[in-house]
Amino acid sequence: MSVITRLHRLTGENAPEKKPGTDHGRDRDRTMNGLRRRVEAIMSRRPAGRPAAPVRDRLFDESDARDLAEVIRGEVVRNDHGSCFVVDDSLEESVRHGALSVADMRGVDMKQIALLAHDDSLADMDPAGALFLDTETTGLAGGTGTTAFLIGLGWFEGSSLVTRQIFLRDFDEEGAALAELSRALRKRSFLVTFNGKAFDVGLLVTRCIMNRRENPFEGIPHLDLLFPSRRLLGHRLENCRLCTLEEQVLDLRRSGDIPGFEIPGRYFEWLRRRDGRLMEDVFEHNRVDVVSMAALSAHLADIVREDPRNRRTVHEDLLAAARLRLDRGDPAGGRRILEHLLGEESGETTLEAARALSLIHRRAGNWREARALWEQILAEQPGDLFALQELAKWYEHHARDYEQALDLVERALAETTGLNPLRRQSLVHRRKRLLRRSGAATT
Repeated sequence: MSVITRLHRLTGENAPEKKPGTDHGRDRDRTMNGLRRRVEAIMSRRPAGRPAAPVRDRLFDESDARDLAEVIRGEVVRNDHGSCFVVDDSLEESVRHGALSVADMRGVDMKQIALLAHDDSLADMDPAGALFLDTETTGLAGGTGTTAFLIGLGWFEGSSLVTRQIFLRDFDEEGAALAELSRALRKRSFLVTFNGKAFDVGLLVTRCIMNRRENPFEGIPHLDLLFPSRRLLGHRLENCRLCTLEEQVLDLRRSGDIPGFEIPGRYFEWLRRRDGRLMEDVFEHNRVDVVSMAALSAHLADIVREDPRNRRTVHEDLLAAARLRLDRGDPAGGRRILEHLLGEESGETTLEAARALSLIHRRAGNWREARALWEQILAEQPGDLFALQELAKWYEHHARDYEQALDLVERALAETTGLNPLRRQSLVHRRKRLLRRSGAATT
């Protein structure tokens, strides 16, 4: 589907029919002007974000300004659309980024990446086809006035992780920067971002439209790491910001990092003063973001592996991984992770794994295995409402032992913790039915 068609759908308009004999050049101009108006209308609906923070006046001495190339080792790249500043770097396979090495990142299992992205097309791809992308922008709220002045890219090349940062020294370099981005995208088979579906990709597509360029992201598979991070790690984190994941999951501590909300103001100060020192830590912030996405991809893929050996994770994350597999229609994979957890001394996580595994057996009609798990749970937690209720159902409907089922229901009703009104009502209804059935069975 073309960008034009997608924008017509977003705005609820039908595409105008072409009339014979029209001037295609003028038609194209009118179409692009209309598209810009529609994009502005769409982006204006987004909520306003945090305003760009002002740069401290005395951050650097203006009388001692330094050229960008003196501070950041890069080069001016020229193409058919102009020029921009590009910085390339490379990390060898032995280099560590927190708890993981580049070799760990490069060895990611693509079947697990496909599971994380909920996109089976990724399963047969090569990890070297990944393009990691992160942008630094002139504003955090989006809108057609927002520009991605720094586009950070990363990919695997041989055993190394290569990063490329495309910088707009001024706004008139945007066309050249987008051309470099398009060229990089054509060489890769899938995209990895962090919150890119909601922000980075949409912003870059908008900028392509404003620059009369085709959408370079059309049709490329996309893993947005924010969603699986929330699903697999959100249960134990205060938030799922990338910096939080770095510190609490990847064991990475940034030193002297510039806060993200200060970056737009730093760029506007660069435009005024042209002091390369203003951008040095912005480039480093962006580069670390890109490398962290590669590390986070490998870590999340490791969590959802079916093979329980040599995991770099915690039991609660494995439980979340099992649930993800179950929700994605993979009961066998989910079961293997849950069975591994049953052999671990992890308290409530083991009980949760037993509950989830018993439901898999119940759905498959493996009543002996399910019953054994419910009895195991009750041996450790005699007041467990889930096990009491499930075992009561089994005695009523399969063993036809109404007295045993009634005893289990009475035990559940005697519990006060976790017995909400809806569950109590269900148990009371079951007790009434069991009383009738047990009375009929004795007469």
